[in-house]
Amino acid sequence: MRLLLDTCTFLWWMAEPGKLSPKVRRRLVDQRNEVVMSAASGWEIALKHRLGRLLLSEAPSAFIAAALASHNISILPVSMAHGIRAGELPLHHKDPFDRLLIAQSGIEGLTLTSPDSVFAAYDVEMLW
Repeated sequence: MRLLLDTCTFLWWMAEPGKLSPKVRRRLVDQRNEVVMSAASGWEIALKHRLGRLLLSEAPSAFIAAALASHNISILPVSMAHGIRAGELPLHHKDPFDRLLIAQSGIEGLTLTSPDSVFAAYDVEMLW
């Protein structure tokens, strides 16, 4: 299974794993699964940190790099196709970061790991 981390899923896994569902926790540590994080989540984390809405123990670049390395998480770049698809999605969800993750999940055939119930309005594979 190929899993795309929602930004909150990534942050909870790193700092508050008890907030993850048991099913998600099992899948994230299962070595048979590929875990992927969107470059858009890096942007979201850095932006929220800069605005004071997300406290981290270190700079976002160091925090994310350490987490990616220690948990064997791959990075998914943002492509033009992802951006266009995000803009074309129905407006069930207005958060631009989440819309990009939904687009990436659909285009790349990834299972999106998120507690956000609004994602279910889109035609993407979900896990929570």
